[in-house]
Amino acid sequence: MRVSLLLTALLAVLLAGCGGPRMDVAAMTAAQPVDLQPVGTEVELAAEYRIGVGDQLDVTVFQVEDLSFEELVVDTSGNINMPLIGAVRGAGRTAGEMSADIAARLAARYLRDPQVTVTVKEAASQKITVDGAVTKPGVYEMRGSSSLLQAVAMAEGPTGVADLTKVAVFRTIAGQRSVAVFDLAAIRQGRASDPEVFGDDVIVVDTSRLNSALRGLVNAIPALAVFRPF
Repeated sequence: MRVSLLLTALLAVLLAGCGGPRMDVAAMTAAQPVDLQPVGTEVELAAEYRIGVGDQLDVTVFQVEDLSFEELVVDTSGNINMPLIGAVRGAGRTAGEMSADIAARLAARYLRDPQVTVTVKEAASQKITVDGAVTKPGVYEMRGSSSLLQAVAMAEGPTGVADLTKVAVFRTIAGQRSVAVFDLAAIRQGRASDPEVFGDDVIVVDTSRLNSALRGLVNAIPALAVFRPF
């Protein structure tokens, strides 16, 4: 989906929640899709990486070949299916959390002290949108984990007029559209942690180019890295 449609839908939700005047979508920047080439099939992922739909997993139950599988793909419902225990939730979990869940379910009825290891063999491409005062606004593909600084770097960095103290990240959490504001300048200086970004996140650098309603929303939220529904 083109970014203009995505941002139009985002603004429609904002208007419904806030009851404000109609926004002028034409006043917003219009990012164009850009695909980054994958760097390989084996992806080194941070320990906190959250598994997503389409990821390929290796599941190993020590010394139980019939319960060990290579390249299990997380389906569109966010699950994988295993013998004996059925569907196992993968999307939104870390590999460690998934390993513990499988082990607990096997231990409950079938195995004594099972040793389970889940490894993300290949992370499916996930799209993030970077817009606003960046050199190359667009929709970018990322594989594995990525941080806010890295996401802005994908767009070739902020422009000279960017206000780095208020960088908004829009995200859907449990079905609710939410926004958090980050101080990218503090992150660059090591005074704040660099947050992880996820697929479908919309990152807006410098809200001065947006209409007054959305700019007012972001300016009203302190840069505390806390997601708030709107």
